[in-house]
Amino acid sequence: MAIAGPDGVDAAIKAGVDLDGSPIPAEKLNLYNEVMDLESQRARSGVLKSMRNRVVKTGAKHFDQETLNQRLLAAGWDGLKAKEIAFYFS
Repeated sequence: MAIAGPDGVDAAIKAGVDLDGSPIPAEKLNLYNEVMDLESQRARSGVLKSMRNRVVKTGAKHFDQETLNQRLLAAGWDGLKAKEIAFYFS
């Protein structure tokens, strides 16, 4: 199974297989699905906040700290917070 893009992992989980094609154990799928179901019921605090969180989480994999910080600021969001720097860049 070729996995690419933001929905690739979701497609693999839905198919019940890992990236190497091996089946995901039912216990792991069950727990994952239970937690995701609970998460889907949680009230959200706003789309812009969720967008920023996703940009930071994923952007930290693709940009260095200074670049991501500058890109956030240029887009009109707050720059990286100390806890984000500690978590993603330390």
